[in-house]
Amino acid sequence: EAETSEGDRGRRVGMWKGNSPGGIQGAAMEGPGGELGGQGNWGLEDAPGLLAKASLPIMFPWPLPLASSALTLLLGALTSLFLWYCYRLGSQDMQALGAGSQAGGGPGGCSEAGRPSLRSSGEPGEGSRTEGLVSRRLRAYARRYSWAGMGRVRRAAQGGPGPRGGPGVLGIQRPGLLFLPDLPSSPFVPRDAQRHDVELLESSFPAILRDFRAVSWDFSGTTPLPRGWSPPLAPGCYQLLLYQAGRCQPGNCRQCPGAYRALRGLRSFMSANTFGNAGFSVLLPGARLEGRCGPTNARVRCHLGLRIPLGCELVVGGEPQCWAEGHCLLVDDSFLHTVAHNGSPEDGPRVVFIVDLWHPNVAGAERQALDFVFAPDP
Repeated sequence: EAETSEGDRGRRVGMWKGNSPGGIQGAAMEGPGGELGGQGNWGLEDAPGLLAKASLPIMFPWPLPLASSALTLLLGALTSLFLWYCYRLGSQDMQALGAGSQAGGGPGGCSEAGRPSLRSSGEPGEGSRTEGLVSRRLRAYARRYSWAGMGRVRRAAQGGPGPRGGPGVLGIQRPGLLFLPDLPSSPFVPRDAQRHDVELLESSFPAILRDFRAVSWDFSGTTPLPRGWSPPLAPGCYQLLLYQAGRCQPGNCRQCPGAYRALRGLRSFMSANTFGNAGFSVLLPGARLEGRCGPTNARVRCHLGLRIPLGCELVVGGEPQCWAEGHCLLVDDSFLHTVAHNGSPEDGPRVVFIVDLWHPNVAGAERQALDFVFAPDP
């Protein structure tokens, strides 16, 4: 029995050392190196060493504090780079946008209705102060909102043309204050581009014509101007504005309730921008407005014909066109244009109702930014 017990104990030890009960040598366990890494057998007597090896900590190629510091430095550098980029983005030179601010009051910057202004007095150094005003307004807008969707506005500010045109501007298109790049350029804009507003104005034709008759006078020039009428822009050219440079004229609006109601229903009327005007324009026989350009290509001027005698003509960008009573004509007045009444005195004045609308390709974010920069003076 003693010999049997001793034999059983030997077989069990042989199994732990890698030998099968049948006496076949088992595959030795291979470790990563050292005592366990080479070819060899292990048994119960090796258990204390195995436990000691398993309790050792895992070692990295470099110390953890050093890796954490490197990651912190990398994140800090990226954050600093991002902040520097934002600073550069918000501090671009905006002098070009304000450079033409005085042009709106001159012959090349005004059109038949309204003169946009940034309160420029024409004194020495006033141009620089106006440039600073426009730059501050644009930066204030960026701080309050963002620069998102403002690529064209920024490009216009950086390289916008002055009253005599600039890079990218056609010779017959010379906006005096602001040129937005990449807008489709055509002297006459299709009616479908502003279908809603065109149809609303044409449906309001009877009410608008009735309002004009209520405020009309003989236009002889021998009597004082009635209340609400502006001094003539040129001989034989009169206007009564419901909105002038983005500001409502309450007295004139009360005299013309039908026209005012139609304006309130428009979707793209520039009612909160110094580029926006609306009102009646009267041209007497023999009068002529020649070689004029509007202040910006960001707007489209809508003409609703009220009284159109024979001999009246409108030439925009070298393309002749004529009005029709009760119908709208959409004009990009940043193109060089001429207006003339070649009829006889018996024909009476030419009368149109003019409304400044946003160009259909000016995006909503751009409109909001331009309304902020060119907000009417309080």
